[in-house]
Amino acid sequence: MKKIFLFIFAIGWLIQPTLAQEKKQLAFEHVVDQTFSPDEIRSVNWMQDGQFYTALERTQNDIELRKYNILEGDYEVLVSATDLQVDGREKPIPIQGYQFSSDEKKILIKSDVEQIWRRSTRENYFVHDLETTETKKLTQSNQKQQYAQLSPLGNKAAFVQDNDLYLVDLETGEEKAITEDGKFNHIINGATDWVYEEEFGIAKAWYWSPDGNRIAFYRFDESYVKEFFMTDWGELYPGLTRFKYPKAGEKNAIVKIGVYDLESEETTWMDVGSENDQYIPRINWTKDPEVLAIRWMNRLQNKQDLMLADVNTGDTEIIKTETSDAWVDVNDDLKFLENQEQFIYVSEESGYNHIYLYDMSGRQIRQITKGNWEVTNYLGYDENSDKIYYVSTEESPLQRHLYSINIDGSGKTKLSDGEGWNSINMSRDYEYYIKTTSSPGNPPTYTLHKGDGTQVRMLEENEMLEQRLSEYAMPSKEYIEIPLEQATLNGYIMKPHDFDPQKEYPTLFYVYGGPGSQTVTKSFSSGQRATWHKYIAEQGYIVVSVDNRGTGARGRDFEKQIYKKLGQYEVVDQIDAAKYLTETYDFIDEDRLGIWGWSYGGYMSSLVLAQANDLFDTAIAVAPVTNWRFYDTIYTERFMQTPQMNPEGYKKGSPITYADQIEGNYLLVHGTGDDNVHFQNSVELVNKLVAEGVQFESMYYPNRSHAIYGGNARKHLYKMMSNFILENL
Repeated sequence: MKKIFLFIFAIGWLIQPTLAQEKKQLAFEHVVDQTFSPDEIRSVNWMQDGQFYTALERTQNDIELRKYNILEGDYEVLVSATDLQVDGREKPIPIQGYQFSSDEKKILIKSDVEQIWRRSTRENYFVHDLETTETKKLTQSNQKQQYAQLSPLGNKAAFVQDNDLYLVDLETGEEKAITEDGKFNHIINGATDWVYEEEFGIAKAWYWSPDGNRIAFYRFDESYVKEFFMTDWGELYPGLTRFKYPKAGEKNAIVKIGVYDLESEETTWMDVGSENDQYIPRINWTKDPEVLAIRWMNRLQNKQDLMLADVNTGDTEIIKTETSDAWVDVNDDLKFLENQEQFIYVSEESGYNHIYLYDMSGRQIRQITKGNWEVTNYLGYDENSDKIYYVSTEESPLQRHLYSINIDGSGKTKLSDGEGWNSINMSRDYEYYIKTTSSPGNPPTYTLHKGDGTQVRMLEENEMLEQRLSEYAMPSKEYIEIPLEQATLNGYIMKPHDFDPQKEYPTLFYVYGGPGSQTVTKSFSSGQRATWHKYIAEQGYIVVSVDNRGTGARGRDFEKQIYKKLGQYEVVDQIDAAKYLTETYDFIDEDRLGIWGWSYGGYMSSLVLAQANDLFDTAIAVAPVTNWRFYDTIYTERFMQTPQMNPEGYKKGSPITYADQIEGNYLLVHGTGDDNVHFQNSVELVNKLVAEGVQFESMYYPNRSHAIYGGNARKHLYKMMSNFILENL
């Protein structure tokens, strides 16, 4: 028996390496193809009746707008692109976006979309009547429009064209200009300027009143904002893209809020104070169609007033003021209740982001959620059950879980289980929700649940991706805590599948590190950047990421200690974390450390290489800010005040200041068409590097934006970065 056992043991020992070798190897092509991309449920929009949702689905020859029965999973096609025919147009209308009228009898269809900036587009609009099956072009103009929306009654629509706001009667076809002073690079009505779009996250800047009788809108006067120019390469004589971009310390647009009355055909301007150097990050209609809520902020963004405006007179009353020693965050979580007596407000006034209930005079009734954790997504309040739904970090800053709680603060219930990351798409009546769940080793699954958490059915399990992943040799990811003197930081260590603890490995740090961000989460990592990290690990590297002070999900004090000191505490944390890891783990080769990042991460990698060139010898910086003086007012001054107020902070937080200290292998990458972090940042850093005699490598991508995509650009970028790491680290 002993001989047989030994024989079997020997055979098993011989087979093990053979089986391991049969695993497929990650190749560079996997970084840019869709091999490891999960299947998703796209464009889910709940209908008024929570029993149904709609989604756009592309078939082999068509695009269909489908209405799904959530319980059965079957569907009907409401309209397809081939059905959409209008006079004067030869081809069918490709559906690229849609919205229903409130009675869901009409659909406003968006097509021929042309991207402008990150969130802004212009397009053609068509109205399709589901009862008559008739399709009409929204306007007779030959130009494209922006931000069209049907009125609550569905008989009218409004849109922006050429910086003016227009109204159209769908029954008569009559069009009327609500504003007439719009002018390129001077006056914008109904849309935001570049900096509001990028930093406050809004592009559409007009809103129907609940009864459809009024339209509230923004007016931007950017006449005195300085222009920025980008060269459009490709022609014999290159062109120019011109747009107003307020850099830190420079003049902003002057913003006004108007309310247009459809019956009187007059606009009343709301009183937002005499101070022009201010921000109005949000406006919201209350449940009373004669009262508009306006959120006002000072330029430093450390004070926010919530005011209520009488839209008939323009008079305003401040009912709540929130202040901070650093900055006040802007969110969309202001909800007025049907009783017209109360509203829900979300803020971090307690030190962590939580949900509050107020009356309409601004008196706090109660703090609904409490604890040393953050509400990351307020999902809504079901007035029938008195339950509030939200997602939070209560389990861990690295995880997201769904909870419900009664509006009186009682009955808190956790509705998601396991360890990982959950995102929620809730029906309008709160009867159902779709939950997307993933964890580091498990691709996302999509499940349908009742409002009480009961699972109804599986929508998408991603079994094919699970199987595909099992066929490949994949790196492992270990989550760690790094106990530094200044703070305990969260991080992960990614190791190749054939990791040998007796060996020493070159190690690449991936950093973003900007305010409120996170790279260390217990979610499934897909996409090009995540796959590239796995590819690099499988080439015999350790990949590490650490969330420094200033990052999100850990409360106000952890995030906001970086105020006025961007690039200081964060850099110290990354350097100290690297020292800790090299001292703690023998398998990390302290003589072969590299760091890379994109945008804020490129800013960080540049500073780390400059200030710790004795520890790091390789860095890649993609599209970095190199001097906060070059970046926009809203983002920069939120964290740094103005350069006039904080010159020392701007100096200490600039990679240009430390350019002479950059040693080793440094690759600087930028797109010349980057409207966000301007190519100017890299040009000025290069100028200083040359003046200091610092050798480096650089690459620019003509006309590419901050994301560096289009054509072969993204594949080229990752191949170049791969070669740089493999050759230098």
